[in-house]
Amino acid sequence: MHQLAQTGTFSRLIDVVAPPATETAAAAADTLVGAFTLCGSGHRVDCVVDGDTFWHRGVKIRIADIDTPELSPPRCEAERIKGEAAKRRLQALLNAGPFSLTASGRDEDRYGRKLRSVRRGGVSFGEVLIREGLARRWDGARHSWCG
Repeated sequence: MHQLAQTGTFSRLIDVVAPPATETAAAAADTLVGAFTLCGSGHRVDCVVDGDTFWHRGVKIRIADIDTPELSPPRCEAERIKGEAAKRRLQALLNAGPFSLTASGRDEDRYGRKLRSVRRGGVSFGEVLIREGLARRWDGARHSWCG
């Protein structure tokens, strides 16, 4: 055990076994769930439109402060491929367990979508998508995903 503590492995193990109190409190706020599909042309209840937009309980939600590649329509093949990957990753994140939605600045965008931060255990889905290269921070302007 002494050697584990010296290498830092032991402290990482402790973090996994006993998450910090702030993570535990954040996880307690995660009460929303759904069985998210990919949106089609029918009635939209719990489904994913693209990498930054989804429907939950019949309400259209836009993840605040990120931008993902466009799918309607994509401007190039690279944008389509990355956009599909972002959409499927968001679906996987939403279906992985309870999450929370919090208002972030404005309540709605100009299209009537609710602007929300989406989190699980205090971890932002937007930050996950950015870290994985499937989203960018929203700076108020669209930027090309086509190179």
